[in-house]
Amino acid sequence: MFMNKKVFISTAIPYVNARPHIGFALELVQADTLARFYRETRGRQVLFLTGADENSLKNVQAAENEGIPVADLVARNAGFFSQLAERLNISNDDFIRTSVEERHIKGAQKLWQSCRPEDIYKKNYRGLYCVGCEEFKRERDLVDGRCEEHPDRELQVVEEENYFFKLSNYSHVLEELIRQGRILIIPETRRNEILRFIEDGLEDFSISRSRERAREWGIPVLGDDSQIMYVWFDALSNYINALGYADNSEKFKEFWQDEKAETIHVIGKGINRFHTIYWPAMLLSAGVRTPDKVLVHGYVTVGGQKISKSLGNTVDPLALIDEYGAESVRYYLLREIATGGDGDFSVEKFEARYNGDLANGLGNFASRVLKLAEKNQTFSGSLSEFEKTIVEVKERVAEKVEGFRLNEAIAYIWELVAAGDKYINDNKPWETKDGQVIGTAVAVLSEIAEILKPFLPETAGKIRGYIERKEAISEPLFPRLEVKME
Repeated sequence: MFMNKKVFISTAIPYVNARPHIGFALELVQADTLARFYRETRGRQVLFLTGADENSLKNVQAAENEGIPVADLVARNAGFFSQLAERLNISNDDFIRTSVEERHIKGAQKLWQSCRPEDIYKKNYRGLYCVGCEEFKRERDLVDGRCEEHPDRELQVVEEENYFFKLSNYSHVLEELIRQGRILIIPETRRNEILRFIEDGLEDFSISRSRERAREWGIPVLGDDSQIMYVWFDALSNYINALGYADNSEKFKEFWQDEKAETIHVIGKGINRFHTIYWPAMLLSAGVRTPDKVLVHGYVTVGGQKISKSLGNTVDPLALIDEYGAESVRYYLLREIATGGDGDFSVEKFEARYNGDLANGLGNFASRVLKLAEKNQTFSGSLSEFEKTIVEVKERVAEKVEGFRLNEAIAYIWELVAAGDKYINDNKPWETKDGQVIGTAVAVLSEIAEILKPFLPETAGKIRGYIERKEAISEPLFPRLEVKME
């Protein structure tokens, strides 16, 4: 499987009812590391997509609260998400907006019309709706009568006539695809969670809203003027729409339909079900290939609490970049937070990682080596003493990246930094002026920069530039922070 070199990688597309928070920065950085790894280390042709989910009721309500048109709100906030990707040096090839792009609108409508007629039907329905999730909730999924994801919000009682998708038709085939690993859900805890959900019995789900309840916002259901597509039905289709599904383009055929290509979604655990049950079922019904891998990350908490606007504990990643720089934000998110689990953010933890690993670790090692190299331009050396270690580190990093354990992968790189530092301390080339020791240290630093490229691309590029010019670092890669005393 996956003999073709093409790989499609996507983040989820977030609601743009507000500015991005640190949790989506985590997702961007994780997906970007994978995309860069596949391009640079595996030589694969990558198409990396992110974007904005603009057709939700949450966006409508946010615009109403501000007293501005919905189109203005989503355009403004989508701009913040696009800016975040740019500021974090994310290597996405495309950014899709679901409210204004014809490729998405036509693609979503095509997907609906391509589903088997027996899978879509209309009926009256009464249920509890969570606007936070944009989803009707089953009684058995509630905790104390509330949505587990949004316990601070009242569920709405909704009664109206909608179209439904016959999800129950796909219970067996979805279970088989997941058990066989043809839809590979990582980590295994998330895979087991989905299998339990299927075993509990899949219920048909609503795929449209009345125009009135949707506030006339969203993609119309063709052939029925009374209905707007359910936001999740339209949003999930963005992945194939960005590839040209509406026109059955060559890009769509090469990156999605070709069984030898690889498709990977990087998402948060709160939307696991949508991507591993609803989305594959819709694709099966429409005769489109299902995704190969769904890599599920956890939540970023702040001070041990889930991020919540009502608690006032949101962290603006753009402000964090302004203060500390994009590379340090990338490093913290990749190193401090276990890739498949939850992780906590605090300024204290951030600054400790920054000073310990970046300023005193990599930054100091690079500065020492390059200063020695500038003073001893005739250095020579080989990696003979480090050859086995470097091969092992490269193998372990690759294994961990492909297994979606990015925090463990980057930790191995820092073991190499520590080994290089020890080599310098043991051999004291500032005293001996030993050109061979200096040359070996430079070669180790060069290898570190090469392995580091998918994780911290700007830092890796700076180090390589200094090495090529045989220059000492003029300004610290990571200036040490003064720890604020209480």
